[in-house]
Amino acid sequence: MSNSTATPPYPNGDQAALDIEAADGAAIIPIQKHTSVTSRIWDHLQEPVRPSTLVEVELSILTFCTGIQDAISFPDYHCFASNQTGNTVLLMVALLSPSLDGEMFITANIGAALGFFLLAGWITGQLGHFVGPRRRIWLICCNFAQSCLVFAAAAIQYRAGIAARSAAAVAVTGLLAFASGSQVVQSRALATTEISTAMATAAWVDLVIDPHMLAWHNRPRNRRVCFLLSLAGGALTGAAIARSAGSSVALLISAAGKLLVAFIYLLNGADKPKRTVPGPDGAEAEK
Repeated sequence: MSNSTATPPYPNGDQAALDIEAADGAAIIPIQKHTSVTSRIWDHLQEPVRPSTLVEVELSILTFCTGIQDAISFPDYHCFASNQTGNTVLLMVALLSPSLDGEMFITANIGAALGFFLLAGWITGQLGHFVGPRRRIWLICCNFAQSCLVFAAAAIQYRAGIAARSAAAVAVTGLLAFASGSQVVQSRALATTEISTAMATAAWVDLVIDPHMLAWHNRPRNRRVCFLLSLAGGALTGAAIARSAGSSVALLISAAGKLLVAFIYLLNGADKPKRTVPGPDGAEAEK
């Protein structure tokens, strides 16, 4: 019986075995998808914002700011910055009764408010379809731009004073209306239509006809109540500030509130995409 040695499992001995095992171990190390802080921040900004309680708070703050703006725009310029129902009616009256211009309303200011409101809604809405209406960076940029417009309106009013018939008046109403138009479009995009941030008529009607108006748990009703209280509170605050410190100060506070919301959007949860998994019959189901 001959003495023979077993053939080693690796041609190069133990070192080759260790090398192969090390390579296998390295192969299963998970690859980091994002390694830099910058890429993680960018991914966060690209996420769509999920409708939530925080969104309701943000829209309520914007509604409060809207109340401030309308509380100073009508007494100062005889038009509404956000309430386009009133502007539409007054504009039709102005077309048929131009002699009332200057007594009940200022036609140029009403036209500027309605026109810039619609222009802002069109621009924000159409760009939102392209960019993503609930994308975080889009919401932040829109609110930042709206804040800048209101800051600019406050600066113009502070420098030029309150003159209902002037180029400054048209500029102020146009800036405020443009900011409001963009803001209303955002509330629609966030799927929280009960808090429109501007129009109260539909909210009042929907509130009183709600069949579950007195139910303990009724989120749509709660949203409408918050919206109406925020709008009324903003109007009272704006009127009080305008009377004591001036309309430009009220606009500064409104702009600061809108700017605050732009930063709060960084804290919103993301709307994660739904995953599809194969069902028992082979069809895909959402999960």
